[in-house]
Amino acid sequence: MLTIGQLAAHAGVTVRAVRHYHQIGLLPEPDRDASGYRRYGARAVVALIKIRTLANAGVPLSRIGQMLEADVPAFAEAVQRIDSHLRDEIERLETSRKQIAQLAAGDSLALPPEVVSYLDRLREIGVSERIVEGERDGWILVAARWPDRIHEIMPAKFAQLGDPQLVRLYRVLSEILEGDADDDPRLEEAADILADLAEQAYSSGENNLGELANDLTFDLLDALPVESDPRAQRMLDLMRERGWASWTRQERLTRPPDSPPGVVSPQR
Repeated sequence: MLTIGQLAAHAGVTVRAVRHYHQIGLLPEPDRDASGYRRYGARAVVALIKIRTLANAGVPLSRIGQMLEADVPAFAEAVQRIDSHLRDEIERLETSRKQIAQLAAGDSLALPPEVVSYLDRLREIGVSERIVEGERDGWILVAARWPDRIHEIMPAKFAQLGDPQLVRLYRVLSEILEGDADDDPRLEEAADILADLAEQAYSSGENNLGELANDLTFDLLDALPVESDPRAQRMLDLMRERGWASWTRQERLTRPPDSPPGVVSPQR
């Protein structure tokens, strides 16, 4: 007859594990001898080895008892269910590993490859890292809201980078953010360029968002720059002075009849 320590050693588990199996009813507790010690026989060793084997295979402790009592067909069915669960868990963990790897990859976190390439292109044309970070956060919102449309959007975005005006806008904004002036005079130049680009998009119909116009995502995109830098609010004010509601929807502003100067509303 074996002591609890000898039982644990034979089965390759700890004494603590044996006591836990007793506590949850997985391994029956033997009677104590005259000295008050538990004594275990061969059947207890066999049972404990089975428990250890199933537990090491990933079977939840809550299911081991049922499996030990099952007949051959029921045992095989249970094993198949557990195997299926483990396959699903492996896939989940592989996905988690890829996401963890992306944490060290910067821009690729939460963004499709096309957008990552676009951000790299911004760096190539001299856009500051701070502007690139703002673009990245905006694209995270867009990709999360419209993941299936990214491949349709990006070719046009790459083409726009061939416009000298847009490149100049990015560079001016980069220079502004590198400084610390609250009212940098270059904000006026940036607003002029942005208003001109908005006019071109408006005239060509490129900014016609249709049913997407009222999507909350555009409000979030407008809010991102303002939350990141207070000078963005000044840019927004300058855009409004030039007749544009914001930099995402690019809606024209009109003054309602009999309204005081400065009161404007979007023109759909």
